[in-house]
Amino acid sequence: MSIQSPETNIRFISLGSGSSGNCYYLATDNCSILIDAGIGIRTIKKRFREYGLNMRDLLAVFITHDHGDHIKAAGHLAADEYIPIYTTCEIFNGMNRNKYMKKKLDSSHVRFINKEEPVLLKDFRITCFDVPHDGTDNVGYNIGINGRNFVFLTDLGHISEKAAHYISIADYLVLESNYDETMLNTGNYPDFLKQRIAGMNGHMCNKDTAEYIANHFPPNLKYLWLCHLSKDNNRPELAYNTMVTALKEKNIEVGKDLHVIPLERTTPSRIYLLE
Repeated sequence: MSIQSPETNIRFISLGSGSSGNCYYLATDNCSILIDAGIGIRTIKKRFREYGLNMRDLLAVFITHDHGDHIKAAGHLAADEYIPIYTTCEIFNGMNRNKYMKKKLDSSHVRFINKEEPVLLKDFRITCFDVPHDGTDNVGYNIGINGRNFVFLTDLGHISEKAAHYISIADYLVLESNYDETMLNTGNYPDFLKQRIAGMNGHMCNKDTAEYIANHFPPNLKYLWLCHLSKDNNRPELAYNTMVTALKEKNIEVGKDLHVIPLERTTPSRIYLLE
């Protein structure tokens, strides 16, 4: 484990966020990891070239669950780039059953992790925890970096007690704001899919995400990225405005008390340099 100075910088990039594919890059001055690998391997390599990043510097890929939009390139990263995949045993088994991950994982590619048991990788202290979603198994991640907490909650149907705990300690939070209720209810999705999305193990809507954060505002929260926005049932400005309105009602001012950023589905974000 590396020794960090108080000035350790954190860099965050969303390489893709949404039903077309999710992949997030997190780095310090010394090392980097990916959370999920749900975009194509060619796209990941292209993004790395565009940002001047080196894939050989990646320590690992941490997987949240076994849906195709979170695992598509995992097999390629493990077998071709020799980057270990960290996930639970149940998620690993589900990944290899998923048709969207063309290159399968051998168990030698995987470092198995357990919920609530921290993994130490250089500057990162990484703890996965249970979240309510409908994958084979589902986790969020709390990544401790020099006393700061970077929390990822990319797919969940509601804020469970465990998710609430990790939100409460977040300095930086990536949180799902998947759909607008009116757009989903009036859209052309079949009823079974609407029910699945809106269910307790489905996805979070803009209103529920915004009201939860406004009513349980984490005391140290500096950045909130709204992730996994639906192509058909949401718009970045809807997710953003819903959050801003809910926070304003609690006298929390976006731009002053925290930054709120809705992440684009297929367009990578800028590099966020966080102190």
